[in-house]
Amino acid sequence: MAVKMLSRTATALSRTAPRMAVGKVPKRNLNLHEYQSANIMRDHGVNTPKGGVAKTPEEAEKIAATLNSDNMVIKAQVLAGGRGLGTFENGFKGGVHVGVKTPAAIKEMAAKMLGQKLITKQTGAAGRICNTVAVVETVHTKEEKYFAILLDRAYGGPVVIASATGGVTIEDIAAANPDAIIKEPVDISIGLAPGQAKGIAEKMKFSCAAATLEAEKQIEALYQTFIKCDCTMVEVNPLTETPDGRIVAVDAKVDFDDNAEFRQKAIHAQRDTSQEDALDVEANSHDLNFINLDGNIACLVNGAGLAMATMDIIKLHGGSPANFLDLGGGVKTPQVVAAFKILNADPKVEGILVNIFGGIVNCATVAQGILDAAKEVWGGSPKVPLVVRLQGNNVEGAMELMKNSDIKCILGDDLDDGAKKVIAAVAASKK
Repeated sequence: MAVKMLSRTATALSRTAPRMAVGKVPKRNLNLHEYQSANIMRDHGVNTPKGGVAKTPEEAEKIAATLNSDNMVIKAQVLAGGRGLGTFENGFKGGVHVGVKTPAAIKEMAAKMLGQKLITKQTGAAGRICNTVAVVETVHTKEEKYFAILLDRAYGGPVVIASATGGVTIEDIAAANPDAIIKEPVDISIGLAPGQAKGIAEKMKFSCAAATLEAEKQIEALYQTFIKCDCTMVEVNPLTETPDGRIVAVDAKVDFDDNAEFRQKAIHAQRDTSQEDALDVEANSHDLNFINLDGNIACLVNGAGLAMATMDIIKLHGGSPANFLDLGGGVKTPQVVAAFKILNADPKVEGILVNIFGGIVNCATVAQGILDAAKEVWGGSPKVPLVVRLQGNNVEGAMELMKNSDIKCILGDDLDDGAKKVIAAVAASKK
């Protein structure tokens, strides 16, 4: 499954109460590149490194020349962690290079990054394409801190997670010294309380009063970014104190609530779909809830709870689900056809189980979608075993459609029967 975005360890560290139940619909939060996040932070008063972004080696060289420095940083912009230790598919090592001395060297490195896939511990072997690089000044460091704000259900609102130690993963900080983690809930109805930002800054142990005061202002600016942009997370690692007392967000990661897209159109317009699973992007365009998994039996259902039960039953009988695909309650025939196109585009799918319980949805709508998809996607019958289990609203009409059609499919009596049949059919197709 494509990696998305919220810092799992930071989330876990914020919790002091049991986790609440997962919502009914798979949640996705917009994730932007580092340079985009930095731009948004800068717009709200956060100090970020000077520089720019480039899509060609020549543009990178020009940005480096304007910095007029012999100590620059070039960063591959891909939506994955571990960039610095990653390797490009052409063999070039490292998605982050510090201390680059000349514009010519920046150009040379950009040429090795752009258009190449960067493989990191988070991307898996497939890697992520690098279409943009950031070229910025090197921020001289006196001390490095960690700072994040995220939404947490246990607290019912935002929680600040911070540490006097930064520049390394928060996991390592927490493992080495759990007491080093600062946790500060914020009342979302009133925001940071008077003196709260100051208290957090003091706990982060900056080197002097002037730096602590500057950190207080930066914490307030980061909170404003979080609230005004409908963020689910703002993370800075490291939040750096420079020798001259400035506080700079050297690294920026921001996730945004998709439910607030109508308020944040300019932010959501920056979404880079080249960094996402192509099947997920296609599903999203048809308002389908889809998550790609590693198995070989595709699941097409209506309702997230039914989807999870379907995946569990497949696993229980020795199969492996290839996806989570929830049509939703208001599905129309074209969406069913689109869903089958997505499943057909996945080369690892060796069988399909359709499991529909008609409540709001009309079973006949799904059945017609199956028939239309068979003609449009496969030109007749499916190329892999198809098992269909329908129950509920207008199941009689649906079954009549299926029985009178020419497509080759297997009808399941119930969920358990359907799961057994699709697993057996897949096994038989391999003999």
